[in-house]
Amino acid sequence: MKPNVTPTARRQFLRGTGTLSAAALALLAGRDVLAANHAANPAKDVDILNAALGLEHEAINAYQLGAGSGLLQKPVLDVAVQFQGHHKTHRDALMATIQKLGGKPVAEKSLDEYAKALGAASLKSQADVLDLAARLELGATNAYLSVIPAMGDRELAKVAARLAADETMHFTVLTGALGRALPPGALSFGA
Repeated sequence: MKPNVTPTARRQFLRGTGTLSAAALALLAGRDVLAANHAANPAKDVDILNAALGLEHEAINAYQLGAGSGLLQKPVLDVAVQFQGHHKTHRDALMATIQKLGGKPVAEKSLDEYAKALGAASLKSQADVLDLAARLELGATNAYLSVIPAMGDRELAKVAARLAADETMHFTVLTGALGRALPPGALSFGA
């Protein structure tokens, strides 16, 4: 039985929280001066950023579960740890932005809670671990892409696009490791 994690559910979760203000995205990009020039709705922005932070916590823990499972061979394990590091960088940027906005970052759950939610007990092979990771990465790609159209500032849209690019890279590498074909058509992500 596969864990109940779908890219659509992740995208709907992030999309359901709304869109970030230009000020929040500027802070996320480390552009405090630009943030000062935009009106903000800090409470709404904190909610949206916390939804994204929740997804990053989930990804970090999914990679931890995979790394600790004993199912990953050395080269794949190294890539999983590298991708986990990327998600930690995303997490840190999101947490810093939430705090700059005066909010409280959503707490990370316990590893056991993530294991249960992700169906870690059903992971029996390296392919199972990679399949779970690929589905999470595709969901994250689509979630980040879903916020870009609402951004009026090109620099701010670039930040969201860079996050989506990381997730897309992860998905692509994992898809290749599984021996699966890449999506057959153009414009495969964000739909």
